[in-house]
Amino acid sequence: MKVFLVPVADRPECKVALNVSFDLAKELEGDVIGCHLRPHRSTDKGYKPKGIALFSSLSDQTLDALSKKHSAAGVKAAQRLFDGSAGQHEFTRARKTRMKSNRLAIWNELVGSPDKLMAIHGPVADVTVVSRPRKKSVGLAYSFVLEALMRSGKPVLVLPQKLAETPGKHVVIAWNQSPEVSRTVSACVDLLARAATVTVVACGPEDRVGPQSGQVVNYLKHYGISAEAVRTKGQDEQQELLDACNDADADLLLMGAYSRSRLRELVLGGMTEYMLWNAEIPVMMQHS
Repeated sequence: MKVFLVPVADRPECKVALNVSFDLAKELEGDVIGCHLRPHRSTDKGYKPKGIALFSSLSDQTLDALSKKHSAAGVKAAQRLFDGSAGQHEFTRARKTRMKSNRLAIWNELVGSPDKLMAIHGPVADVTVVSRPRKKSVGLAYSFVLEALMRSGKPVLVLPQKLAETPGKHVVIAWNQSPEVSRTVSACVDLLARAATVTVVACGPEDRVGPQSGQVVNYLKHYGISAEAVRTKGQDEQQELLDACNDADADLLLMGAYSRSRLRELVLGGMTEYMLWNAEIPVMMQHS
């Protein structure tokens, strides 16, 4: 895990995301790419989101408003925040990637919308780091979380608005035998290797076609990672997972995202939506 992508605006929660990204990138000898989005209506003329409306969280009116709000002063403030965080963490500012270099802080200003940014830049980062919006609603912060999950195909680290320490010392893996969580675990092996404890939690019977939690424990041993498997009753999976995180003193939860369709999860409720908005710790998710 070498490339950390962070959408940046001049907001306190973005400072949290930057601090976490620079801390993790320093430990993993990686780089941090800061992206500031400058919506421009002319670039979106005639653009209509593909698929159902639920996959787009920004209307034409919202994009118009954002275009007016994102002035040159806002861009400069966002860049100052990025540069300041890079300096505090002793990263070298660079305009582009360099061969055989690490701990670079690369700044980009992009025109467009979150879905386009994440579809183009998300797949060529190892992880996108975003802050959870204050509430689940239509808006830019919510759009970045959703579009990063749905379009990047890579892990997305969703952080609380406030965070005291960099996550990853005590990690819980929410195991449901799905390809989504399998890919999350594989993509995050570097993070798991630096953890003091790793707990693989299976809520209810493991009767799907897929690896069981004990097999995940054995898989991690190949990387020198010691993990413990825990199984709960499965009567209230969401609460049981939160309880397991508390029992493990977890500061990071790894899980798959939207193993069912997003529409089905929104209508019927699902683990992804619940943890995204109710977990008080950082959550690392990946959607295939």
